[in-house]
Amino acid sequence: MSKSLVLCADDYALHEGVSQGILSLIEAGRLSATSAMTLSPRWAEDARALAPWRGRVDVGLHLDWTSHFAVAAGHGAGLGAVMRRALWPGHAVAAARTCIERQLQAFEDHWGAAPDHVDGHQHVQQFAGLRQALVAVLAERYPAGQRPYLRVSRPVPGQGGLKGRIISAMGAQRLQQQAQAQGMACSPWLSGIDDFQGDVATYAGRMATWLAQAPEGTLLMCHPASRPAPDDEIAAARVREWTYLSSPAFAEALHQADVRLVTGRVLYARPQ
Repeated sequence: MSKSLVLCADDYALHEGVSQGILSLIEAGRLSATSAMTLSPRWAEDARALAPWRGRVDVGLHLDWTSHFAVAAGHGAGLGAVMRRALWPGHAVAAARTCIERQLQAFEDHWGAAPDHVDGHQHVQQFAGLRQALVAVLAERYPAGQRPYLRVSRPVPGQGGLKGRIISAMGAQRLQQQAQAQGMACSPWLSGIDDFQGDVATYAGRMATWLAQAPEGTLLMCHPASRPAPDDEIAAARVREWTYLSSPAFAEALHQADVRLVTGRVLYARPQ
């Protein structure tokens, strides 16, 4: 029997190349979800471009604390600083709630609906302080049965290396526990953790491994862009990913692995 996975492209609205690359992959049937950076000044325009695909792919909020958009908004900082804050007992949940509400409101203002899911830029959705605030805001803002599902950044066993272990240790289990206590659906496993090195063939090999090893229900993340931007630290890797994901070779890899790309709304649906 075929295996169902969610393939989610992160960072929609980060820059033009990212948004156009993601749109082209959605049109080609190579993605089943994307996550939007609603602090970006592009979000209003890019939300309109995404509208024809409403209901056919998951469109979610990419909660942001570490990009230059978040820094400009007044609450952001580098990843290291945000991680250190998460280890500090006095981390302000109330202030985090305000920032989360602002990003959700920006999503709704331009998408006209609640997000299908919430995840985080650099996995901040599960950091201490932020995860408690996020679960509380979602539980209050949306009625039971209509709440977004949450990405839990727990690597597929054997994947992700040290990077994956650090990501998981920042709160995967606690986020899942807190979310499920509120009746919120969660993705069980995360795949696609990458070092953004190598060429297209390297990425193709990693993708083959991810597809083969992923348990049913895994959420596989990617970061494609059809062209680079000068201030993007992983610009070359984004273009490599897009090149492979848009190729016939990726379609064949899905066939060989007997993988079916589905939305999380379908895959994680359960009574809430």
